[in-house]
Amino acid sequence: MTERQRWQYVYMVLKLSEMGAFRRVTKVSTDFLAEKLGISQQTASRYLIELERKGWIKRSVTSEGSLVKVDELGMRELVRLYSCLKGIVEVVYPPSVTLEGLVFTGFGEGAYYISKDNYRMQIAERFGFEPFQGTLNLRLVSDYDVKTRMELDTYPAVEIDGFKSDDRSFGLVKCYPVLIENKIRGVLVIATRSHYDMSVLEVVAPVYLRSKLNLRDGNKVKVEVFTSPFDVDSLSTGKRCS
Repeated sequence: MTERQRWQYVYMVLKLSEMGAFRRVTKVSTDFLAEKLGISQQTASRYLIELERKGWIKRSVTSEGSLVKVDELGMRELVRLYSCLKGIVEVVYPPSVTLEGLVFTGFGEGAYYISKDNYRMQIAERFGFEPFQGTLNLRLVSDYDVKTRMELDTYPAVEIDGFKSDDRSFGLVKCYPVLIENKIRGVLVIATRSHYDMSVLEVVAPVYLRSKLNLRDGNKVKVEVFTSPFDVDSLSTGKRCS
């Protein structure tokens, strides 16, 4: 099922629910449904057949129309949609923001910190993957991106605790889950002690991002940064709100 088809099915279930089929059986004629949705009678009939086959609705055909009730799978899709919309409407900060920067070679500072077992183990525990020992460094070039990066400091973050070793102390790190180029999930790491200012992003992932995405210095990279609680695994499926 494509993402477009999924949304079409969700929309159809939503409309059937508005007609009373969410918690009870309601009678639906394909002519009336087609007129309500602005589609052909044949298309409306096909949607009902497909939704029944997928287990999103229960349907009994009578001479006067179909008796329809949204089934458990259909209810689950509506609840997922409701949760997504609630998060967008009610939360005072956006559920995600997208930043774009240019790849550049850093000081090797990120690789040094990520090599520390304490940091690496905490990232693995909180985000579900062990990071590659190195960061992808991106320099934000537009005023919009820099301003948006500054706003991140006011949003809730996952914190990686600092620690002390024999010769020095390591500070707290603020982290945000990210999706790099809409393909690879990772983490934006913001160290409380860093040589970089707010125009720079440091991103870690379970893979060597330069090689995986065939990146060189100067290439543009988009990073979607998530600021709301979510299922980490859903980043790779694209089903956060559908």
